[in-house]
Amino acid sequence: MADQTTSIDPYKLLKITPNPDGSLTRLNTFPTATTTSDNASNSTQLALSKDIPLNPATKTFLRLFLPHPLPPNHQKLPLIIYFHGGGFILFSVASQPFHDSCTKMAAQIQALILAVEYRLAPEHRLPAAYDDAMDAILWVRDQAKDINGCDAWLREYVDFSRCFLMGSSAGGNIVYHAGLRAVDVDLNPVEIKGLILNQPYFGGVQRTESEMRLINDRILPLTANDLMWGLALPKDADRDHEYCNPTVGGSLDAKIRRLPRCLVRGYGGDPLLDKQKEFVKKLETRGVHVVAQFDDDGFHGVELFDPTKAEASFKSIKDFIRGCACVGGAKSTM
Repeated sequence: MADQTTSIDPYKLLKITPNPDGSLTRLNTFPTATTTSDNASNSTQLALSKDIPLNPATKTFLRLFLPHPLPPNHQKLPLIIYFHGGGFILFSVASQPFHDSCTKMAAQIQALILAVEYRLAPEHRLPAAYDDAMDAILWVRDQAKDINGCDAWLREYVDFSRCFLMGSSAGGNIVYHAGLRAVDVDLNPVEIKGLILNQPYFGGVQRTESEMRLINDRILPLTANDLMWGLALPKDADRDHEYCNPTVGGSLDAKIRRLPRCLVRGYGGDPLLDKQKEFVKKLETRGVHVVAQFDDDGFHGVELFDPTKAEASFKSIKDFIRGCACVGGAKSTM
């Protein structure tokens, strides 16, 4: 068992400073990526990109990524609604690593990626990010219905019957909660075929073996994990709140069996590994078709640092999307 003591300062690690009004000063900002021009027909970019306002009241927006060049057969593309990671408190769809990842994902999976700029905690605690996710899903529905016009990329290139929700880390948590909300909403003609949860960010009051084994993890040490949940959850809530711990039961349980197929991916070097495996078992016991892929070699957020891992993740996502055209029983590859 690894050293179960830590002196890591989570504020220093995350490069954040708390302000008297409860907000944060974020000191570690990635470079901001600009979008490409949709007129760049000769662009060497793997994907074209552009921003579209989502909700002016909350100042949210969408960043769309269109493969470039498009498939030669002119077949319409699946739509992936994507949510970035960052513990609910950091980063943006315009942060360079996430922009680059979405660019490569659009090209390799051959899908239109719609990345959501959701509100961050603690300025906007949960469920604000879930509300923003539903705004994005309903926006897609309205686009499919051509209400007040449809964006040209979506109209020309998207198959609205092949929609997927995808997120990494905190984004994976958002996917789960948005998916549960969406089962109660008439999204016709949009069909959410599957949920893709890459290293989803879950926790709980009870420490898991992987959390303690990796208490001083260089990416997600326990002190930083606890701080981010403290900043993201509703005030006075603990880590057994249903936003954090999907295994404790609660008001959401009755909806779980109505979820579409789920792909859950994780790595052995991630402190969140055990909670992710508990999550998979919870889904399976509720009758959800789960494809679970856990690789011993890797750490939290590894795809942002290791091109080989990124390639492997894109392949598994592409295979999952193709597999959602088939009907099958519950499956796990844990």
